[in-house]
Amino acid sequence: MEAAKNKSESKYFNTALRMDEALLRLLEKKDFEFITVKELCAAAKVNRSTFYLHYENTYELLAESIEALSSRFIGSFSGGEKQNFAEKIAALPEEKLYLVTDEYLLPYLAFVKQNKTAFKAIRKRPDLFDAEKSYRNLFDTVFSPILSRFEVPADEHVYRMEYYAKGLSAVVMCWVESGCAQSAEKIAEIIKACAFMPPRELRGGKEQP
Repeated sequence: MEAAKNKSESKYFNTALRMDEALLRLLEKKDFEFITVKELCAAAKVNRSTFYLHYENTYELLAESIEALSSRFIGSFSGGEKQNFAEKIAALPEEKLYLVTDEYLLPYLAFVKQNKTAFKAIRKRPDLFDAEKSYRNLFDTVFSPILSRFEVPADEHVYRMEYYAKGLSAVVMCWVESGCAQSAEKIAEIIKACAFMPPRELRGGKEQP
């Protein structure tokens, strides 16, 4: 009985994966609004009844595809093992713990740019995909252990991460809306500038002697 259940779940997962990949391939060729269920089924090599067994509409598939992409990317930070990542964080010197750097920002921005068509499509239906949820997952996995290292009280983590999640989400989605017109390096500089204290001249005048 258990084997049959596992086989069924595996089949469901594999079909969903094929649908996700089919959608991403089609998004490279045309805007999401013009992609039909018929095209998706042909690209994934499934029939319409299989599609509707998994999804109510193409927007639901789009939301799942973005979620899968984001989860895959977030997993690359920790190797999919939260416990191992927490142990690595505990062993790192403090100067290695600040992650708002090009080393971490540029790979993420490259990932967003590579999938900008999908991100832009989902921006039109925010009710179907909670972008901030993905960022919160990233913060829970990556940043919360770092806050603990810096002895930030645990009851403050959620507030600090919410602040940065909303800000990062807004900057990235604004960039996506522009078609990623500016370079990833420029957006990384903007994010770093927002994360750091602004220059003294922007905080109220010249430095006092």
